Order: sequence, then C-alpha cells, then structure tokens
Amino acid sequence: MGFVKGPTRSPRFHLAVSVTENTLVSHSEEKLRAILATLEECKAALVLGGDKDTAQLVSVAILELRIKINRIEDSELKALCDAMLRGVEAIEQPRDPELPEGPPVRPPVSLKLVK
Repeated sequence: MGFVKGPTRSPRFHLAVSVTENTLVSHSEEKLRAILATLEECKAALVLGGDKDTAQLVSVAILELRIKINRIEDSELKALCDAMLRGVEAIEQPRDPELPEGPPVRPPVSLKLVK
C-alpha cells in the first residue's frame, strides 16, 4: 500500500491565507478600537451628567477592552497587581523617624484580578 498524501498548499495560497488572517485581525482590532472610543465618550457623558457609579462600571469595560486590544496576559496583570500591592504595603509600614524623608509617594490604586 502506498502512502496517500493530502492536498498541499502552494506558497501563493499560503500567502493569501496569511494576508486574509492578518486582515481579519486588523479589522477586528479596528472594531475594538472604535468600540473603545465610543465607551470613552459614554463614560465622559456619564461623568458630566453626574452618574459616577455607572461611569465607573463603564471604566471597567474600557479596562477589559484595553487588556484585550493590547494582548495583556493574566500573568502580566497579576504581576502588576502584586507589584502595586507591595508598593501600598511599603507605604503603609511605619517609617523610621531617623531616616530622611524622600519625595511624597502617591499610593497606587489596588486592583483585584477577577475572572
């Protein structure tokens, strides 16, 4: 019995598939960026209208979309949150009064990864 080979792709076909895949990704990113812009406008309108709670909810959606657009991995986000928490803990620890004080450090915002 002989070995049956499946259909092979020509280099030109492979290039066409790659271009199509890249184009789809590009269009998808463009759509996400357009949605992001719309959400940012909605958030601004909510803040101006005094609806800060809803604006914060829209901010969470904006953050999630930015994470997706920028392809930020869960592990990278967790590392950022951990680093920020360490910074908060360092600020909250009592200082030795004999050590000279440096410039004031603004405490970072605490983030919690929710999946």
